[in-house]
Amino acid sequence: MNVCWKCSIPLFAVVYRIENYWHLPRLFGLFRAPRDRTRLVRDAAALIIVYIALLLFFGPRALIAAIGPAILISLVAEDVLLLSQHTHIPQHVSHGEPVRPFAAIEQEVFTRSLRLPAWLSMLLLHFDAHELHHMYPFVPGYHLRGVAYAPHNEVGCWRWIRAAKRVPGEVFLFQNRATSGWDI
Repeated sequence: MNVCWKCSIPLFAVVYRIENYWHLPRLFGLFRAPRDRTRLVRDAAALIIVYIALLLFFGPRALIAAIGPAILISLVAEDVLLLSQHTHIPQHVSHGEPVRPFAAIEQEVFTRSLRLPAWLSMLLLHFDAHELHHMYPFVPGYHLRGVAYAPHNEVGCWRWIRAAKRVPGEVFLFQNRATSGWDI
């Protein structure tokens, strides 16, 4: 974990994708209707068939040369974006007790936004406006920067990456700034 975080090996983005898009038992727990489950299996099978067909048609070497670098770069970027949003921020932990949900407007304290350059933010439909996304979930992403509010946990992308990469992966992932002493 520490090596992956320090060396930008996109372990976390890969695990995120597997757990959220390919872990059918987990997805079946979220989607209980038989029709939804059938669609999940059908879509997963279709993607696997397409991937196998591409491998057979182009061959592994040509396919990796053509799309491998782009996939790797996107996973490295996704790793940083995913982990920047909620990691190393103090959270309320229920310890098994019932909790009331937080209203959208109260969720800012549990998230962070990495401020990307304006051109990149616009290209990514303001994906970097993560606090605003939590506070105003009804506003489409491409309009979030139009919300007249300056998020409190927003930090410049490169500043945050430099600071976060100095923190050991296990501390970054399993502690928060109130307990670790690392204010990122």
